[in-house]
Amino acid sequence: MPRRSRPTTWPFALALLAASALSACGSGADDPANADEEPLVVYVGRDEELVGPLLDMFEEESGVELEARYADTPDALALLLEEGEATPADVFLSQDAGALGALSRAGMLRALPEELAGAVLPEYTSQDGSWVGVTGRARVFAYDSRDLGEDEVPATVAELTEDEWSGRVGFPPGNASFQAFVTGFRAAEGDDAARAWLEGMVANDVQTFESNGDTLEAIENGIIDIGLINHYYVYQLASELGEDNVVTELRFPEAGDPGALVNVTGAGILSDHPDAEKLVEFLVSEKAQQFFVDETSEYPLVDGVAAPEGLPALTSLEGPVEDLAELEDLEATQVLIEEAGLS
Repeated sequence: MPRRSRPTTWPFALALLAASALSACGSGADDPANADEEPLVVYVGRDEELVGPLLDMFEEESGVELEARYADTPDALALLLEEGEATPADVFLSQDAGALGALSRAGMLRALPEELAGAVLPEYTSQDGSWVGVTGRARVFAYDSRDLGEDEVPATVAELTEDEWSGRVGFPPGNASFQAFVTGFRAAEGDDAARAWLEGMVANDVQTFESNGDTLEAIENGIIDIGLINHYYVYQLASELGEDNVVTELRFPEAGDPGALVNVTGAGILSDHPDAEKLVEFLVSEKAQQFFVDETSEYPLVDGVAAPEGLPALTSLEGPVEDLAELEDLEATQVLIEEAGLS
């Protein structure tokens, strides 16, 4: 089977990943035709709890032996760039478009077939065919409905630096989605404007958290009044606890505001493994897209699959950038966040 050589041992940096081998399911594990085929190695920059069941489904239905290694998207990206051509990864499933753009810029992604790269809405995939969007996730203001009505919640992120919101706002600066938002801010309004906003938030006693989930928990516990997160976390919490038991509600920022970014999860192929395309095709299939709608409340990106009930239409949302490739400069964003005192 023609493919590049693989290292016999993992590089030390792979300790960054919470390695999690998914055992082979179905007839593929015992099929003599697959006996000499190496497992499909997938670096996953998403929570195992969210996407693990979907990868299990793919493995069972396809007979492909899959090995998933989980980490936060920024850590997975850093590792992939460090490993370069020696990476054991065949596919990267990213939490955001910026990381995929960075890999494309580094020449690490293989071009996808036109029918696969174009399987989703054109606004939410790569323009050079190097990766494909899988789901859409809108940035929102999540707020405590016990203290605020929707009309009291700011419509723009700039308003959050006002004295009125001192100590009442939170976000996770190390999270990939937050970093993509700041990257979009930089692309739309320039580095100086993004830096001034970050420094203004620090001066306004912004509360910082490890993750979107922790930020949402802080709203639920009355620690903060407003959090900058992705929309689907509130839907997931309502599914777990019951809608009547969740106090957090959502306001979508006004069109074009840096806070109104609609980012995507996405997938790119890094090797010539014969089953890599099968996985990416599965991720943009109607079955997988419906899984994301039902299980994670994310926006589907293929025609024929309806968005989760209660969400505004994806086509009605207008973010600050027209081309998601503008989110690729994550390294400069991370420096900006650190310089603002938010690392």
